[in-house]
Amino acid sequence: MASREEVRRQMSEDGIEYLLVQFVDMHGAAKVKMVPTAHFDDVIDEGAGFAGAAVWGLGQGPHAHDMLARIDLDSYTPLPWRKGTARFASDLYVDGEPHMSCSRLNLKRVAASLEQQGYRFYVGIEPEHFLVTRQDDGTLAVWDPARVDTLRKACYDFKGISSVMDYLKDMMDGLNSLGWDAYQSDHEDANGQYEINFHYADALITADRYTFFKMMSSQLAQKYGAIATHMPKPFTDRTGSAAHIHFHLADAKTGDNVFLDEGDKRGLGLSELASHFIGGVFDHAPALCAVTSPTVNCYKRLQVGADLYGPRSGYTWTPAFISYGDNNRTQMIRTAGPGHFEDRTVSAGCNPYLALAAYISAGMDGVRRKLDPGEPNLGNLYEVGLEEIQRRGIRLLPQSLSEALDALEKDEVILDSLGAISGEFVALKRAEWKEYHRQVSPWEIERYLTLF
Repeated sequence: MASREEVRRQMSEDGIEYLLVQFVDMHGAAKVKMVPTAHFDDVIDEGAGFAGAAVWGLGQGPHAHDMLARIDLDSYTPLPWRKGTARFASDLYVDGEPHMSCSRLNLKRVAASLEQQGYRFYVGIEPEHFLVTRQDDGTLAVWDPARVDTLRKACYDFKGISSVMDYLKDMMDGLNSLGWDAYQSDHEDANGQYEINFHYADALITADRYTFFKMMSSQLAQKYGAIATHMPKPFTDRTGSAAHIHFHLADAKTGDNVFLDEGDKRGLGLSELASHFIGGVFDHAPALCAVTSPTVNCYKRLQVGADLYGPRSGYTWTPAFISYGDNNRTQMIRTAGPGHFEDRTVSAGCNPYLALAAYISAGMDGVRRKLDPGEPNLGNLYEVGLEEIQRRGIRLLPQSLSEALDALEKDEVILDSLGAISGEFVALKRAEWKEYHRQVSPWEIERYLTLF
C-alpha cells in the first residue's frame, strides 16, 4: 500500500494541482468533489463532505449528517486528458464510521470474506461502448464523420474504424500512461461500437478502473464532437453493449489460478472448484441478473435468439441461456482457455462494484455447496430452438427487469451480497420499472394511433 508521503511526492513530480475525490452512486455513475492539493491530508483523514441524499441510493435523507468521501491512496490516477489533475477512488463515511451503502465498501467487505477463505477474485472487463451524436430532434445517430461505417456486419471493419483511430489512440495512450496495459482495440459488431481491452487485476482495482474508463471515454469523445455512451442498447437494430467479465479465483498467498486443472476429464482445463463456482453462478443466475443487468434497457439486449427484428448483423452476441461450454460464444459462460471463464451476459449498464460482489457471492455459494453445473453444452445454441433448450433442462435468464427483481427478492445469497444496499436497490429498481411502463413510446404511437 502506498503511503501518503509517497503519493505526495508522486503528485509533485506529476505537477498535480487538483484532486477529483471520486465515488459512485447506486447506478455506478461517477460522482466527484474537486479539491486543491493543499487539502490532500484532509481528504485522507476526514474526507470531502457532501449531502448523501443528493445522490441515488446512498441511504440518506435531507436531515442526515454529512457524508464524507475518503480517498484510497492506491487509486491515484492522473487524468491523461487534463494536466495537473488526478482522480482518487473513495470510500464513504458518516460520523467517522464506514457507510455501508457505499458500493465500493460493500465490494471490499465481500472481497475480505473471500480472502479469509484463502482466495482472491481476478477479473478483466471488456468495455464495449458506442460513439454517437444527438440529432436536433433528440434522436441518436452513429458518430461517423466519413459516413462509411454502414456495413451490416461492421465488426473489425477497417473503413469503419478508420475515422475513430485518433480517439482510440488517445484512449490507449492514456490508459498505458497509467500502466494499465491496454493491449487491443477494435470496431465491435454494431456500427459506431468499439472496445478497448486492458489487463485484468484484482476485482476492486478492475471496478475502479472500469469506472475511470467511463469517465475518460466521455471526455475524450467530446474532443471529437461525439458522445461516448455505455448505455446497453442505444439502437433497436444493432447489437447492445456488454461488460463481458473474464475471471478466475487465485490462491490468496501464492497467486496461483485455482480454476486451472489440465487433467480435467471434461477437457476444458477446469478444476473441480471452478466447476462448483460456476454451479453457484448458475444456481443464482436469475437473481444475479438483476445486479449484472440492472436497468430496463439492459433487457433489450438480453433477449433469446435473433429474429426479424434482431440486430443488423444477424446475431445478438448475448446468450440468454444459463449454460456453459468450451470456447463458444453462444453460452452464458465461455471457457476462454484452461482455468479461464468469460461471462458474456454482464451489461455495460452495471455498477461494477455491486456486480462483482454479487458474482463472488454466487460462485462461492456453489463452492460451499459443491454444486455441479452439469456437462458443458457444445455447438451453436442459437440454432437449437427453445423446445430443445427446455428438453435439455437449460434455463433462461430473466427477460425483463421486473422478472429479475422477482428472483432477487427471493435469493438471500445475492441480497446479502449487496449488504445494506439491498433494500434501496430493489426499491429504486422497482420504481424504475414502474416509471418505464407509464411512458408512451414512439413505437406505440406508430403502431396503435390509427389501428383501431
